[in-house]
Amino acid sequence: MKTEKLRLGLVGKDVSKSDSERIHGFILKELGVACEYERFSVSPDAFDSVMRRLMGDFDGFNVTIPYKRDVMEYLDGIKGDAIKCGAVNTVVTSTGMGYNTDGMGFSMMLRLAGIAVKGKKVLVLGGGGSGRSTAVALLDSGAQVYMYQRRKDALAEVCEQLNVQAAINPESGDFDLLINCTGVGMHDTEGQSPVSEKAFSVAEAAIDLIYVPEESEFLRLAKLQGLQTLNGAAMLFYQAYYADCLYLDIKPNDEQAKTLYEKFKKE
Repeated sequence: MKTEKLRLGLVGKDVSKSDSERIHGFILKELGVACEYERFSVSPDAFDSVMRRLMGDFDGFNVTIPYKRDVMEYLDGIKGDAIKCGAVNTVVTSTGMGYNTDGMGFSMMLRLAGIAVKGKKVLVLGGGGSGRSTAVALLDSGAQVYMYQRRKDALAEVCEQLNVQAAINPESGDFDLLINCTGVGMHDTEGQSPVSEKAFSVAEAAIDLIYVPEESEFLRLAKLQGLQTLNGAAMLFYQAYYADCLYLDIKPNDEQAKTLYEKFKKE
């Protein structure tokens, strides 16, 4: 395990408001490791020079929209969920390897919230990066995964790639769990939901990866139907925890992660 100060970073189109620095700094401090964390908001024409700096001068870094695929050409290889999703969100520069910890963070959130998905019929709304990693995690947990997005050609492509089924009607109301992996409900769409209350008629739980606002319209409608609801705040923390375990080359632990998250929320 490394004990010296880590130099880490985050690269994306606009990461000025990202909580990554605060979250990683907290986790690593609790694990007894000092950390410098730098954010890089990068235009496409500056991406190459920033990547060369990150690969040469940093111990590791995180990657967000829209560079989770572009980063792969700079790596020696990718592992685990990064292969299945075709997207990287974590890089360990000493090995030149890329990983995707989104699905692992999502699965940990489910486990620690007591939501079992094995054998359940699950609807994933949105086929972007978060939708893909969520679908992969659900498949690995034994769920029956259906995916929906408005563009039928894109939906068919992602379903074929991930070996999941296309949902023709997200309002059908015959899913055990619904997960919003779209951006509907945040920023200029705050107060909107990608589905109506009809979609939750037989469901047990609903998850929205959005965490600002804390309760989206999607979750509000689900709660009105008596469902267990979760936003994406815990997933954000747990995927960062997995990334830090990769940087430190230590084994992740559910109880440790839960304890850290509870302490983080209090602070």
